[in-house]
Amino acid sequence: MLESIDHRLRQREYLLQISRAMTAQLDLVSVLSLVISYAVEMTAGTSGLIALYDEDGSDELRIRASAHLSREDWPAFARLLTLPLSEIPRRGEAVLREIAADTGLTLRQMIALPLVLRDTPVGVIYVFRAALNVAFSANDRQVLEDFADQAAIAVFNARLYQGVLREKQRLDATIEQSADGVMIIDSRWRIVTFNKAMEHLTGWSREEAIGRPCAEVLAIHNPQGVNICLVDCPLNRLPYIANPVVEGRIVTRDGRELFVQSRYAPQRGPQGQFLGAIANVRDITAQKQEEELQNTFISVISHELKTPVSIIKGYAGTLRREDVTFTPEQYREGLAVIEEEADRLARQIQDLLDVSRLTAGGLRLELTDVSLPLLAAEVVRGFAATAGERYQFELRFPDDMPPVRADYERVRQVLNNLVSNAVKYSPEGGTIRIGGWNEQDFAVCYVSDQGIGIPPEEQEAIFRRFYRVDNRLARETQGSGLGLFLTRAIVEAHGGRIWVESQVGKGSRFVFTLPLGRRKLVDLRRPAEAERASSGE
Repeated sequence: MLESIDHRLRQREYLLQISRAMTAQLDLVSVLSLVISYAVEMTAGTSGLIALYDEDGSDELRIRASAHLSREDWPAFARLLTLPLSEIPRRGEAVLREIAADTGLTLRQMIALPLVLRDTPVGVIYVFRAALNVAFSANDRQVLEDFADQAAIAVFNARLYQGVLREKQRLDATIEQSADGVMIIDSRWRIVTFNKAMEHLTGWSREEAIGRPCAEVLAIHNPQGVNICLVDCPLNRLPYIANPVVEGRIVTRDGRELFVQSRYAPQRGPQGQFLGAIANVRDITAQKQEEELQNTFISVISHELKTPVSIIKGYAGTLRREDVTFTPEQYREGLAVIEEEADRLARQIQDLLDVSRLTAGGLRLELTDVSLPLLAAEVVRGFAATAGERYQFELRFPDDMPPVRADYERVRQVLNNLVSNAVKYSPEGGTIRIGGWNEQDFAVCYVSDQGIGIPPEEQEAIFRRFYRVDNRLARETQGSGLGLFLTRAIVEAHGGRIWVESQVGKGSRFVFTLPLGRRKLVDLRRPAEAERASSGE
């Protein structure tokens, strides 16, 4: 009687220890090893093992833990694992003898019970004895059932934990690989997650940022220079906004000034208390710059369009006055100004139409063979007549310069824009050169000046729509910021490219390429091929 009570007390103690182990850790193999060790001891077994079905629902059992069996012996039990539990009473002893013969283990008795969780089989627990004189009793089976229940719970908890862990790892990987900056803040507004994009965006390393207040690390400022995160956090505004958005300026730790947009997904308790939030932060500096350029463009183009209209209206109104007598020369001068301003207005309108076509992908070219030297000479004649004595124009093309395959009027527009800029940004005058050469299947053409030059950091930006170099001369000079944008678009539509070489104070050289015409491509062949091409063979 006392022995039975002691046995039950030990069983209860072991089950309590297993429960504590499952609470303290979620490592499945460790808990299962503890279960099978205690199960073997409580049923007076000599060894035992636990086998589980895979999570994918397959019918194959795999050993996950054992007591008093080495891992080298596990493969020998494969034939036992394929034996259905219903067949163990009839065929179990024969299988045990085969395993004993292969491993040298003393295996004479066996008891096996399924691990079942919510009516779903998850595995089998086996206990073996070396003795034959004492059979497994009903009490042993009850003890083993108790340990099997614990093993089933351990499997459930561990797999649940592993599932949560996998989801967390997947979420962490998604956050880490996000192109946008992502950070998570806790209920005290301190950063607990900070991804790689946030490091690049703010200049803060992850190690430094985590644990700090988000108002210190992100520090979004409004146009008045106030730290919104510190004094006007959108997560604190009443009434609460479901997914607030903040835009403003930040200064990164490495000195960059950016414009960012931060979208928040706050977590709140039953009474609305703040529990934390996920912030998705995006660099929208380029977008804001584009908006500012468009606003500037609207202002500039309004002025540019109004100016010739005002002049035309003024001269037309003056010339039609009946109380004033004008000489024929005065009439001609007035009409010349009206014509000049009308042409200027037409060019500006044409530029706007071209930009609209480019945006819609509708720039059409009428390709013919065009002589760059002749076209450049024609453009120069027009500028030389009006530019003044401060400017000298030089043409530097070889005598045998081949024609290009291009749209005549569009290439004229390119040269007009480049020569116009050369004159405009050379206020002291100087020599403006237009030249070129052929290089394989392309002609290379350039327009150079001795003007104010372009800073290196602006040499790529000048080809953007609405962009104008930020200097006093640019602000005082007429222009919509569309000329070089259209110039690049036209060159690239021909299959060429354009770039600028410039030094501040020394001038600029704009270089572009255009494909050579058909005649040159034939001439580049071997003489026999060229002769056949010219004869139509």
